[in-house]
Amino acid sequence: MLFLAIAVHPLAAEPAADPAALFSYDTTAPLALQEVGRVTRSGAVIRDVTFLGVQEPVNAYVVSPSGGAGPHAGILFVHWLGKPATTNRTEFLDEAVALAARGVVSVLVDAMWTKQGWYQARVPEQDFADSVRQVVELRRALDVLVAQSGVDPQRLAVVGHDFGAMYGAMAGAADHRPKTYVLIAGTPRFADWVAFGPKPKDLEAYRRQMAAIDPVTLLPRLAPASVFLQFGSKDSYIPPERALEFYAVAAPRKQSATYEAPHEMSVPAAAADRRVWLERELGLQP
Repeated sequence: MLFLAIAVHPLAAEPAADPAALFSYDTTAPLALQEVGRVTRSGAVIRDVTFLGVQEPVNAYVVSPSGGAGPHAGILFVHWLGKPATTNRTEFLDEAVALAARGVVSVLVDAMWTKQGWYQARVPEQDFADSVRQVVELRRALDVLVAQSGVDPQRLAVVGHDFGAMYGAMAGAADHRPKTYVLIAGTPRFADWVAFGPKPKDLEAYRRQMAAIDPVTLLPRLAPASVFLQFGSKDSYIPPERALEFYAVAAPRKQSATYEAPHEMSVPAAAADRRVWLERELGLQP
């Protein structure tokens, strides 16, 4: 089995000055993309694929228009940690299929939190290294996206929900290929979640270490990309002050919207607004 070499930095007391170095990897390593199945649905081709991750293959869908040579806009979708049925690459599959009709190619990945019981089973002292690996795998997913036939590398987006929003922002701080982001129900800091799972042995040391990669640290580095932040007024995990903090640190090309929704954010209005945003920012065909 192939493995991708990355450098995992030791405990950091200060925010990282160079995310591109922190989340660096061998960009010449083969993607080893393998197709294990495909179906056609509503005019979109859904390919079930794997590609080379850091320690093991990553499962993904590549969703493409069934006709037309491009150029195509490209979107990387990163799912949430929530209900088991959608804590995986299927969360945004319906949206990706609908966008294929507008000439969009999408990659939807299974993140490390796909594994059942992942959050409760993890060791907090390994969160930093695990997070670096996950961000590298998202950058590799962008490589997969750009490698698809007809994809325009100047018209890329990232859409992420919950952990997907946090890690999407982290990847974007190191990788400026995407020109726009839709970040849904993200929280500013990893320590915001410590009450819901295993506790670090030394909370203050954990906070200092994770500060280097906290989304609130890295979100400003998405510039010059535009950012659309979506939050729920009934979200029991992301209180209004955290949503406001997240918005405040984003670079000026930004927008925020709040919906009458819980953390799941499955209200039609949020999906409709995402589509309008992506249509405009990516210049999608009529």
